[in-house]
Amino acid sequence: MKIKIKKDDNILVIAGEHKGSEGKVVKIIREKNRAIVEGVNMIKKHEKPQCQNPQGGIIEKKRPSMFLNLSLVSSEGNATRVGFRIEEDGKKVRFAKKNNEVV
Repeated sequence: MKIKIKKDDNILVIAGEHKGSEGKVVKIIREKNRAIVEGVNMIKKHEKPQCQNPQGGIIEKKRPSMFLNLSLVSSEGNATRVGFRIEEDGKKVRFAKKNNEVV
């Protein structure tokens, strides 16, 4: 699967429990076709007391989301698909298919 979303892109969740949420991509996990997005898909995990955390308690963690549920946000604020093209100077660039601007 071709990955068209990169780190530090602003994305919109288009499907799933967090549909409509926006955030910034923190990390890409290529092997599993997933991305970790800031402020989206947070879970609460109960942890026992350990050396690192002697108190224990409930901790919020970021969970990865599938690429299929994410869409790039253009400068206008709309979700858009991403394409690739080669510029006149021979560089390969990503562009937003909705308004044809380079990302």
